[in-house]
Amino acid sequence: MLTENENYNDVQNTEEAHFDVPPSPMLTDWTEENSQKFQKDIMSFGHNLAGTGLFTDEALIDLLERHPSELLDVCTMGAADHPIYPNRFRTGDFRGVSGETLLAAAKAGRVWINVREAMNVHTDYKAALDEMYGELAEKTGNQAFNPRGGILISSPVAKVPYHVDKTETILWHVRGRKRMYLYPRTQKFIPDRAYEATLTNFIDDDLPYDASFDEAATIIDIDENTALSWTLNAPHRVDNQSFCVSVTTEYSTAESGMKNAAMLTNATLRHRLGMNPSYAEDGPAARKVKSFVGRAIRKVGMVPNTTTADMVTFKIDAQADDFIVDTDPYQRTF
Repeated sequence: MLTENENYNDVQNTEEAHFDVPPSPMLTDWTEENSQKFQKDIMSFGHNLAGTGLFTDEALIDLLERHPSELLDVCTMGAADHPIYPNRFRTGDFRGVSGETLLAAAKAGRVWINVREAMNVHTDYKAALDEMYGELAEKTGNQAFNPRGGILISSPVAKVPYHVDKTETILWHVRGRKRMYLYPRTQKFIPDRAYEATLTNFIDDDLPYDASFDEAATIIDIDENTALSWTLNAPHRVDNQSFCVSVTTEYSTAESGMKNAAMLTNATLRHRLGMNPSYAEDGPAARKVKSFVGRAIRKVGMVPNTTTADMVTFKIDAQADDFIVDTDPYQRTF
């Protein structure tokens, strides 16, 4: 999953763009209702990313070949019957594997690929991202977008575990069919302590899950050429219904920045001083003060770091039936 990182620096790439003129318009059926619901409710709209030619098999193979390995995640799902974290992602080793094989693994196996920052790193994809958010700015009147975007390539049986995004997020679905489960933003579904844990663990945004949560879920089937937006920090999970290709974009807002800084203060109080703070119970004044403190804590490096080592537990192998060969765990260094 994409995570907020205020120290993010775009990787500059001087390759020749494959993307000449963005199709117009990129947003195909935006309505006045969309403008009213944007960032306030669940909403969907049409897009024309498929018209760019950047998401065909040929284009994706080319992208996988030229993308920096440190910004590429190739995963599979863990145990589906885990009592708290079902389908948790396992990290795979893809070194020495061609883009063609990686795409074949995603089509045939239990493989989920995140081409992180692809929409920022590569000039052809960046042109599409600029067009997407340029039109969003025109439609919403919001000129403060600073989007980051990755490309998800995933198998027909891939499942994204129950998690939270720490910034505003839009899923731009391009190929296949997904089913998304969106949950209420209450303490039952996303306790303060669980959200704080995602802020201090820089590679893991999973939340504890119980199957009974589904009784309160809003379930949405997402078709090709459809984008979906939802409220900030709404917990969610995703089940593929077929081989899928999507773009997931995120951007910070004043609201997300203030909340995350305040929650960092609470995480620090909990870890360093053994206190039991509650963002849910704080009023506006307390949240504002904690936001200022949280920014200072982050600046001086006092934020607790609960990130564990990213351990590789399988390799991609073109000779294996599902392209997956389990290995003894070792730390990812690529």
